[in-house]
Amino acid sequence: MLQQQKQEIDDLVATQTEGYTPGEKKDISELKQLDANDESLNKWKASLGLDNAQVPFPDDPRSVIVHALIFESAEKTIVMDVSTPEKIAQLKATPIVIKWGIDYSFIIEFYIQREVISGLKYLQQVKRSILTIERSEDMCGSFGPKLDKQQCRFPQNTAPSGFGSRGSYVIRSKFVDDDNNVHLDWTWTMEIDKDWA
Repeated sequence: MLQQQKQEIDDLVATQTEGYTPGEKKDISELKQLDANDESLNKWKASLGLDNAQVPFPDDPRSVIVHALIFESAEKTIVMDVSTPEKIAQLKATPIVIKWGIDYSFIIEFYIQREVISGLKYLQQVKRSILTIERSEDMCGSFGPKLDKQQCRFPQNTAPSGFGSRGSYVIRSKFVDDDNNVHLDWTWTMEIDKDWA
């Protein structure tokens, strides 16, 4: 049992680029002053919103607050609220049902506060029974703090089709950054059927 849990954890670790070491963490005021005469760096800092860095949830100590994972297809959009442990437990207990063979993509919505987060990645592992059938890792990029919700859209996929694909799938999702901070790690269920529920 312990070996199985260890294997599951090891299966959902972000890949590391050989030779890459994340830079030293700096707070917003340090970043604003860093190389103030460098025009391209100033443009990058402006794109992250460092001039107007505000905290949307002052009572929440987290730097990254994941709000929702959205399943989007031409026929249907399903918003999966992951903002609280209770909502995540509900997702695990009540599968979302999708139509087989449908083209879809995921969008993750989140807030960033208090610091710049570098190299946000979304990891996903799909299991059917005990067999891992898919693992993906998608880079979102670096984000600065903003009052507004931010999002990252992932490449389009096609759901399996045919009677052999029908059934329940357990999906483990993880939102991590370059410093290997895990901002959210949750499990949810999806069911593939001939038509929408």
